[in-house]
Amino acid sequence: MALGLSTYAYFWQISGKAPKRLTLPDLLHRTRELGVGVFQICDYPLIETFDDAQLAEVRTMADDLGIQLELGTRGVRPSHLLKYLDLADKLGATFVRSMLNTNDHRPTVDEAVALLREALPAYAERGVTLGLETYEQVSTDNLLAVVTGVESPHLGVCLDPGNSVARLERPADVIDRTAPYVVNIHVKDFSFTRRDGWVGFTFAGCPLGEGLLDYGHMVGAVRPEERGVNQIVEHWLPWQGGFEETARLEDAWTKHSVTTLNTLMHRDALMRSAS
Repeated sequence: MALGLSTYAYFWQISGKAPKRLTLPDLLHRTRELGVGVFQICDYPLIETFDDAQLAEVRTMADDLGIQLELGTRGVRPSHLLKYLDLADKLGATFVRSMLNTNDHRPTVDEAVALLREALPAYAERGVTLGLETYEQVSTDNLLAVVTGVESPHLGVCLDPGNSVARLERPADVIDRTAPYVVNIHVKDFSFTRRDGWVGFTFAGCPLGEGLLDYGHMVGAVRPEERGVNQIVEHWLPWQGGFEETARLEDAWTKHSVTTLNTLMHRDALMRSAS
């Protein structure tokens, strides 16, 4: 198991709101500076425009920095999944995260199973695992029906329990249901705050350890250390009204998450060795 960062840890600094967007080399160097060993290039369509030479440069830089690469995309159409498998192969990545739905395709459970059964043999052949993320557009029941319906050791769940709150699913329930199938974890904390006048709530991100994510329960159920499941830091940082303050908080939240997770993982390792 390793700790990593995602492009979502720098969502605003690679967005159109940034005066100068961070590049992949920038993100890899920041990952190295924080002392983590994985970087997940997730929902970053620009990677699809890279030619073989550019992909080789990214892979070489990651190798030189001691960083393992992962990929993330959306959709289960075989042609798209095979495109990302080729990208993974060229980047040396052994994990690809996806989601069932895209803007123009919302497959049924049976359709998704059929499509994934078409794509998964190639993933298995190249030793790449595909993880389908938990999120509000798909119930946990249906997501697990797809994973168990395909029944491949190279298909599992990318667990992000905060996403499913918008479907009125309790994070603890999502964790418990998916734990045996989890192959990747997105770690971000979240909380509800009252809106002005107490008229409703805002559900948004917060620094790790200050919100509703029961991290101890999650790692206790999934056992990432024992099963070799990487934990990838993300954020739901609301826009702060201006880029400089938003970028400052984004960096602070990322550093805080890494420091907190390293402390928790070290504590857990000590407890296991003492037992």
